[in-house]
Amino acid sequence: MHSKLTKSAAAVAIVAMTLTGCAEMSPTQKGTATGAGIGAGLGAIIGGTTSGGGSGRATRGALIGGAAGAVIGNIWSKRMEAQKQAMEQATQGTGVQVSQTSDNRLKLEIPSDISFDTGRADIKSNFQPILQRFATTLQENPATTVTIIGHTDNTGSDSINQPLSVDRASRTRDYLAGRGVNPGRITIEGRGSREPIAANTDNSGRARNRRVEIYVAEPARQG
Repeated sequence: MHSKLTKSAAAVAIVAMTLTGCAEMSPTQKGTATGAGIGAGLGAIIGGTTSGGGSGRATRGALIGGAAGAVIGNIWSKRMEAQKQAMEQATQGTGVQVSQTSDNRLKLEIPSDISFDTGRADIKSNFQPILQRFATTLQENPATTVTIIGHTDNTGSDSINQPLSVDRASRTRDYLAGRGVNPGRITIEGRGSREPIAANTDNSGRARNRRVEIYVAEPARQG
């Protein structure tokens, strides 16, 4: 038991050292290194706690985990930066928020006055040119994957809001697919009213919560 705990502690140290080192790295290096460090830590834990593992098995687990981590990390490439700038220009003055997340994903937060009316999943006409430009940027960087998350306000019950949030994400995906984006690149989720970003006590707050979030990630590659 003691040896297993020691190996687990060492694995945690691997992750900690990797995350600490990220402070001096570029965004591209940071995404890859963070994924590698976490993968190495998990690999060491798995390898060290397997019966008959020994230190050699833990080390091999760390190396294998590190390789896997390098694959699952995200990079912020020149193409990602170009896509961010293109979307900032396309959404200027619309209320859409465009940002780079801490894990090197491009995030678009589309509010309800651009995207959806209360209780509806129909894409508004002023949302369409934004999605059209977005589809073009996705085709310019085919290595990326997309996650679309639909949200609702708290009007109505969960039995209504959950499928409505999924439907909003689905309609957004279908619109992109209709503009040439491979739907296999796109994952959709619905969060109902469970993740508000404002109080649902007035029309203004509910409008902010009635939104779609789109995330674009470019996985790091080995070699």
